[in-house]
Amino acid sequence: MKNKKKLINWLCLFGILSLIFYLLHDIIGALNYPNYNWLKQAVSDLTAVDSQSFVVSIGYVTIYKMFSCLCCALVCILVKDEKSKLLRIGIYLFSIMTFISAIGYALFPLSSSGFDRTFQSIMHIYVITTLVVLLSIISLVMIAIGSLKGEVKHNALGILAISSLSLMFIGAIGCNVVSKEYFGLVERCSTYSAVIFTAILGIYGFFFSSKTEK
Repeated sequence: MKNKKKLINWLCLFGILSLIFYLLHDIIGALNYPNYNWLKQAVSDLTAVDSQSFVVSIGYVTIYKMFSCLCCALVCILVKDEKSKLLRIGIYLFSIMTFISAIGYALFPLSSSGFDRTFQSIMHIYVITTLVVLLSIISLVMIAIGSLKGEVKHNALGILAISSLSLMFIGAIGCNVVSKEYFGLVERCSTYSAVIFTAILGIYGFFFSSKTEK
């Protein structure tokens, strides 16, 4: 068993950096948005095209998207010989979701007023968000099953995939159940579930070769 990491393994750690920059966009963006209330307001308000925090937040979000897409692409390369087909396809679908999210939301951002029935807002909410949600659910289910039931088990990855999926559902259900006073809090459950799982994939990619090479 080889323990020496290749460059591609180290580069997978961009997934952790993507999480850090997403946190920075949330924290620093809120500091530049007068009277922003993270308990009430969605994290997407910080990058609304007409928000006061847009100029500051969009820089951190751009770096987050770049790092997350790079991480997912590298993990896809690493798992091309993974024995579990379900796990492999699940990671591919999660990566596709990451690229759709990065490109789609950049092309069709919302204004601070939210859904205003324009083509841009329709694309953002009904097309991009629908694709992102469906691909997230399908990919996490496949990753979980493939990790726990595959010939070579990756129990930690499977359990974390289930945890991320649960967090996503808690956020989605919570947004329709809790009062507006806590909308921002539960909305972040869904948003951060995918962001955190990208970091988890990066860690998985970092250790992948040392677990599979002989």
